[in-house]
This record gives sequence, structure tokens and C-alpha cells, in this order.
Amino acid sequence: MPIRVLVISNYNDFHTARPEASIFLGLAKLDFEIFVMTYKDCQLARDFEAAGIQVIDFHPEKKFDKIEVKTIRDFIVENRIDILHVFNSISTVNGIRAAKGLDVKVVLYRGFAGNINWYDPSAYIKYLHPRVNKIFCNSIGVEKYIQKQLFFDKRKTITINKGHDIEWYQGYDPYDIRKELGLDSNSFLVINVANNRRMKGIPYLLKAFNTLPEGLPVHLLLAGNDMETVENLKIVSSGKHADKVHFLGFRKNVLNIVSSCNVFALSSIRGESITKSVIEAMSLGVPAIITDIPGNVELLEHGKSGLVVPSKDYVSLGKAILQIYEDKALCKKLGVGAKEWIATELNYKKTIQKTKKMYEDLVATN
Repeated sequence: MPIRVLVISNYNDFHTARPEASIFLGLAKLDFEIFVMTYKDCQLARDFEAAGIQVIDFHPEKKFDKIEVKTIRDFIVENRIDILHVFNSISTVNGIRAAKGLDVKVVLYRGFAGNINWYDPSAYIKYLHPRVNKIFCNSIGVEKYIQKQLFFDKRKTITINKGHDIEWYQGYDPYDIRKELGLDSNSFLVINVANNRRMKGIPYLLKAFNTLPEGLPVHLLLAGNDMETVENLKIVSSGKHADKVHFLGFRKNVLNIVSSCNVFALSSIRGESITKSVIEAMSLGVPAIITDIPGNVELLEHGKSGLVVPSKDYVSLGKAILQIYEDKALCKKLGVGAKEWIATELNYKKTIQKTKKMYEDLVATN
């Protein structure tokens, strides 16, 4: 009899949710019986149904909602669900309550390190709840962080990266951002894509850019919301490259822009896992410079598929940018290596196989 899995997640954003959805599309081909509770009016819901996966037009909206908890619980009972796999905060809280007293394994997803503390009572309604059977961590860094909060069975955690497929990115032809910005066609472009938050460390990236020698045709592109903060603008104006820092804002064609750049620079200082924007750049053959924070440091192999520098060390980050600019052969080598790394080490097929084994192991345990 096939293992029956109920997934609760939001699949409205096709691009963001595609790696996650690929897990269940793959498992359905391996004779798992998958049910997905999500908003039904979206592309991925249609993809699920085309693959023979039953989609239930439901997603919880409020924590501790009795009706929503009952909806989940009734479905688990009526469909003899073996595994409940939930992917966001509201689904986690309501899913755990729905599973109370039932013979169903509860799996939670965690995509970044931070904000789970053993001394915080709210942690015990989610990740530290005794009813949880497994925590699916998107990186070793996330798993290690959670294990520090678990006093008892540390076997509850498992690292399974959300894998990608480089073929997903084949259609993103380079957009001529140089022409749009009025730059020379030989300009060397460094890009960062993020919604600006403190954890992204953008001030360190701007300070690193300020360390570059004058006169170089190197430009920094910042794509995403809220980049033009008072702090960031002050750093830009204090340097000698203000005319070479470009705030692009939110762009729907951001992958086309990334595809036209020479290097992706990640300056994050904490709280992340394997950052999707970096994976996307690497899948496009754009090498990355990243900081050595837990989780993200697993994204690449230093010197072969990218460069790793110490977190908050803007001098080292600046030197790494200069190194790739000056060494065109290295830049090309890292770009090729980046694409190969995603294809082999962060491939979605590995994610499917590891998830399959995790489910089988869970069902086999009492």
C-alpha cells in the first residue's frame, strides 16, 4: 500500500515554490499518494493535478482556528494519511493540533537558522512540540541550530536541501542592463538580489565596494525592495564610487538581469540557509562570492564554484570582488563550476530521493 502524504503549503508564487513542489511531483511518480492543501487557483496546483495529485482548495489563515484544525484533522482521518508535512507557521500550529492523538507522522520544514529558542514558550507550539516527528532542514547550518534547542531526541532533525534543476533557468536570456543604465558594454557588473533586511548585510557590501580602486569599470547593482535606506545611501555617498552604485528596485525580469552580470555578491551576516537567489545565479553560470555564515557556506566549494569570505569582513569581500574582476580566467572557471555544482550537489532529484527515504523510515517506526 502506498504511503499517503498530506502537504500543506502556499504555492501561489510559482518561481519561489517550484523547488518545493518538485519534491512532491517527483514522489507522485514513485507511487506515493500525495494530497496537497493549498490555494487552488495557481499554476503549481494545476501542475499537481496534471501529475495525478489531489489538490484541496484550502490553506489555514489563522493560528489555533478550531474550524481549520478540524478541517485538517477530518481529512487526515478520512484519507488514512500516514504523514502530514507542513511548510509555514500557520500550517504548523494548526497541523500539530490536528494530529493530536492520531496515528500520523508530523514533519515540519525549516528554511533558515534563528528565531527558535528553548526558553521561548512559543517554540513549544511549533518546532519544539513533542508531537513533531521530524524537522526537514534546508541546510546543515539550520539543523545544527535547531539541535542546540532540543534537549531530547536530536534524531528529529534531518538536512535535506531543496534542490534545483539548471534546466529551469535555460530560458532566461541576458537583459541588456548595461544599455538601460548607459554603461559601456565592457562594464563589469556585480549584483545582489534581496529584499533588504538587516540580516542581508548590504552595508558591508557597500563598504566593500568603496574599497575598490578608482577608475575601474566595475558597477554594483542592487535589485530588490527597500535598498535605498538612509544608512545605505550614506555609505554610498561617503565613497568614491557613488556613480557606480545602481539601485534597481523590484524587477520582474531580475533573472534576466542576473544572467547579464559577471558575479553575484552575497553579504549576509546571519539567519539564512542556502539562499535561493545565489542558487539561481549559479544555475545561470554566474559565479558567487558569499559569506561564511552557517547554511550559506554549503552553497559552493571555495575556489572551484565560487569564493567564500568571512562574514562582516568588508575588506575581504572587496578583495574577492577585485580578484574576480582582475582574473577573467578565474571568473569563467567559477561560473562553469557554479553551474556544475548545482547540477550535481544541489539537484532536485537528490531531494526527492532523500525525502522518499525519510518518509519510508518514519512510516517504518512505531
